[in-house]
Amino acid sequence: MPEIGTVISTLEGPTTNQFSFVINHDKDKLPIKKGQFVQLQTEEGLLIARVSEIAKTNRYFMRAESVREFERSGRTMMDIFPVDRWEYLVANSIPLGIFSDGKQYRTSFPPSPGEKVFPVDEKILTDFLGLDINGVHLGELAVHDVDVKLNLTRLFQKHVAILAISGAGKSHLASVMIEELLERQNSPAVIVFDPHGEYVGFAQDPQFINKTKIFNEKNISISINSLSAFQIAELIPDLSPVQKRELSKVIQKLREKKESYNFDEFIQAIEESDIQPQSKGPMIGWLSEANTSKIFKNISSPSIEELAKPGQLVIFDLSEFTHLRDKQIIVTAFTRKLFEARKGNRICPFVLFVEEAHQFAPEGIERSSAISKSVIETIAREGRKFNACLVLISQRPINLSTTALSQCNTHFILRVTNPYDLDHIGRSSEGVTRDVLDMIAGLKVGEAFVVGEAVNYPLLIRIKNRKSKKTEKGIRLEEALTQFNDRILKNSEDLKAFI
Repeated sequence: MPEIGTVISTLEGPTTNQFSFVINHDKDKLPIKKGQFVQLQTEEGLLIARVSEIAKTNRYFMRAESVREFERSGRTMMDIFPVDRWEYLVANSIPLGIFSDGKQYRTSFPPSPGEKVFPVDEKILTDFLGLDINGVHLGELAVHDVDVKLNLTRLFQKHVAILAISGAGKSHLASVMIEELLERQNSPAVIVFDPHGEYVGFAQDPQFINKTKIFNEKNISISINSLSAFQIAELIPDLSPVQKRELSKVIQKLREKKESYNFDEFIQAIEESDIQPQSKGPMIGWLSEANTSKIFKNISSPSIEELAKPGQLVIFDLSEFTHLRDKQIIVTAFTRKLFEARKGNRICPFVLFVEEAHQFAPEGIERSSAISKSVIETIAREGRKFNACLVLISQRPINLSTTALSQCNTHFILRVTNPYDLDHIGRSSEGVTRDVLDMIAGLKVGEAFVVGEAVNYPLLIRIKNRKSKKTEKGIRLEEALTQFNDRILKNSEDLKAFI
């Protein structure tokens, strides 16, 4: 294996936290890139490191006044001095750990100046990073020809966050994850809450059509008859403890009289009850307001049996629901059903994708304004014990519940440019070092950093192409303007003809 550099002594090191090496190279070929992994032998064993930055230095150009004076003479520095012989590339590197006999150890002693640096052995790198040959294939390392396959349990045993600005590839990455799950021999149920209809293409793709079910405003409904007082209180969080207790009594009496009842009958039963007027009035008002959503019908659809089948994808297409409150009611009711059924082992393990998660579990907003926040935070805290995994997808991490985000043990961070979001990611994502944080704003579409439980060290990956059909939810601005102008012209001509 050819050596690519030599460790040098600098004012800052080498230390156990960083070291530098001068790169052996010719002008036609660069042997190393920023972000690449390297290896070198130390007193402790084989040290694996990541190149955090590459700098060029040339002693002839270190003094600005000297360069300026020589240039004033009418001749260039290159005409006077052997400039090209004194140009060097220096790689600043971060030691990650010692790899010996298939095991990893913390670096406790710095490499020595003069040690030779080599390209990392790809088999060693795969083991060192914790990749799994049978894992979930998401892409490849950005600067190595190594497939990124993450162990299923390490990735989905706990929870996942996908964070990026709009258009950086969040939905693309989520779709690749879903495809990988659906194509496995032994797969969990996959459920997606889709506010913008970005995933309905799965139902139009020949590869996945038989594994996909879509539910939308035509066939999503909640039966009031199936809800307990606790579940109703979760959908109407303004209810007081006294009102919840009275509500429970009304439900018990109704169920003794009837096998089923609709929302109007439920409200009528409350009106005819002996609940105190100061409690009854607000209760009826809140319930009547909830009933205007048209979500509440005589049956609940989909049923819990339809929702959670191994190897099946269920998409809640919420794009036709106008009000955020209606979307939150749906997320709350069905997520609670899923989690309760999973706790009772009545359904198989599931992975639940929540797009625009900051809308359903916002940070710093009262529960009454975001009714779905409570159940999402509950699954975030307790779901790993029952193999109920959340994948929270958001373009505004700073607006996402800290409680929910902190329980996501693996983060996929695509391009993020907002400084407040970057600061929030740096504080909430374990393993995000300063050099990683500096690179996030400059990521290209389709590139992502993976940090956390699923990998041993932060990885920069190129996400692979998806197999399923992409759902186009918009058109180019020029096309939209042309269509609008054509419509105005046609309407004008039709009006003239009519007159």
